[in-house]
Amino acid sequence: MLTRSIAHTIVKETSIRLNRNINIMNDSGIIIASRDVERIDDIHEGALHVLKTGQTLTIPSNQSVAWKGSHPGINLPIVFQDKIVGVIGITGNPDEMADLGELVKMTTELMIKAEYMTSQMEWKKRTKEMVIEELLKINPSFDHISRGLNLLGISFHPPYNTVVIQMAEGTITNHTVVEKIEEILGEENGIIGFINTNRIFLAFSNQAQMKIDKKLEEIYHALKKLQLTFRLAISIPFDSLNMFYQSYQDCDLALAISNPSEEVISFADVELKVLIHQLNPYESERFYQRVMTKTLIKYTDTLESFFQNNFNIQQTADELFIHRNTLIYRLKKIEEDTGYNPKHFKDAITLQLAIWISHKMKK
Repeated sequence: MLTRSIAHTIVKETSIRLNRNINIMNDSGIIIASRDVERIDDIHEGALHVLKTGQTLTIPSNQSVAWKGSHPGINLPIVFQDKIVGVIGITGNPDEMADLGELVKMTTELMIKAEYMTSQMEWKKRTKEMVIEELLKINPSFDHISRGLNLLGISFHPPYNTVVIQMAEGTITNHTVVEKIEEILGEENGIIGFINTNRIFLAFSNQAQMKIDKKLEEIYHALKKLQLTFRLAISIPFDSLNMFYQSYQDCDLALAISNPSEEVISFADVELKVLIHQLNPYESERFYQRVMTKTLIKYTDTLESFFQNNFNIQQTADELFIHRNTLIYRLKKIEEDTGYNPKHFKDAITLQLAIWISHKMKK
């Protein structure tokens, strides 16, 4: 963990502040960083002694010749995870450096720990992205997925759910967002990562739908608190790893065909719309031309509100800010012009399909 890069940074920062020469030796006693560059790659016998004994070594000026490659000063063990990983040496009068040496040692160990944590986070991020990339292939390698999940210590069992979080264009996102979602998700409940700069992929594993809904509500409010603009799509549950590709396509399509103002879209809620989008274009066009009259085009918003409010006249009128008699007039006008009564279930389905096809054709 004590690399030349870290050692060089430590020497550069501390030497300037202390105005003293700092040497850092690895676990073989070789100087890997020093203000005195000519000493780099030399063996430091004082460091070898510290590595062997685990004790701080002070070298007075009258004893420096006894320690090959050493100068007067103090040499302290660098400890990381209960193991000596190197030695830090400060050149000068040992009597003046007891407290200073401990401070430099502590700073060095903290820097190594921080570097280790950063590298671990980066490694975890890359491994998760590798697993996600494999999951989203048409023909994924189950061996690669299993190996990656084992390295991450993630238990991954059905049922599965895919969630796609699409950030608005121009939204500045970073891994703090992923970390926040991961904190809510819990490492044992799935895997999360960026697919691109504006899209986050989230896979739930072995979770009841009620628990997923609760987690998604928490994620929604957390992202809102961060003042992010986003839309979220969730797939239907599935039981096989090779269905992640299709579930992702389902979420992608759900985002594409739903109203842009909708922030949370369940594929189950738009599945009928999806079927419309998969119809033969010629058949769709013929149906559209037959049903979609000028009156229906004019009152599309009225009809959609009427259907969304489950044929409730008063609720629809309130939502549209119109009198109920105005709504009744519009519905009657649609029936007269199209031959389909919006208040009859079978006719309502025909009208709804025509409206959805019109949305598809506009896209």
